[in-house]
Amino acid sequence: MKASKQIFGMFSAVVLVAFFGTACAESFPEKTGYLIDSRGNVVKNAYGECWRTGYWTPAMAIEECDPDLVLKKVPTSAEPTSSAPAPVIAPPPPPPVSAPAPAPAKPVVQVRFNAETLFDFDRAVVKPEGQKILDEKIVASMKIYPEVAMLIIVGHADRIGTEAYNQNLSERRANAVKAYLVKQGIPAERMKASGKGESDPDPEANTMQACKGLRGNRLIACLQPDRRVTVESQKRTPE
Repeated sequence: MKASKQIFGMFSAVVLVAFFGTACAESFPEKTGYLIDSRGNVVKNAYGECWRTGYWTPAMAIEECDPDLVLKKVPTSAEPTSSAPAPVIAPPPPPPVSAPAPAPAKPVVQVRFNAETLFDFDRAVVKPEGQKILDEKIVASMKIYPEVAMLIIVGHADRIGTEAYNQNLSERRANAVKAYLVKQGIPAERMKASGKGESDPDPEANTMQACKGLRGNRLIACLQPDRRVTVESQKRTPE
């Protein structure tokens, strides 16, 4: 009896497949991998399994019936996965910083030199320390700026001693500065040297009032601003 039921069930299934296969073959003449009803839906059994046709191959598998056989879409290089971190691009190195070029010497306008910077006391010979200062302040500038046509060199003295002596000392000091500059390559015709003795005290120091009543070394120290040499430039006039 049990064997008869099994035979009957198998017979029914064969009949069902044959029926739907005939019906679907009429509606969908193309070869399909699954049994399709008249509405275009895949036919399934009582367990929700899709009925395969005799044409079925793994290549015909669909997601609805055989999801394990469907080829998964492999992401291409144009579609990066979210798990892959974006490449880190290092910023370009900063441009090298070159050392600033030394500032060129400025043209002479007016330079004031204390007499003690250039000369020993009561002397008119330029000291080595004074020569170095003249090189930095005057010589370098005159060689760079040819538009400076003339240097006016003026010597000054304090009021200690006779007026004639101070006049002579101021002239000798101005000429000593000019002679040194000539040795350094500055043409003599581009310089004029003169002395004013004690007639032109330093206007900023106002020694006439500041040193009033002083004697000896205190007076010598107070009158120091009056003992000086100034160098002033005159630009070349256009012809």
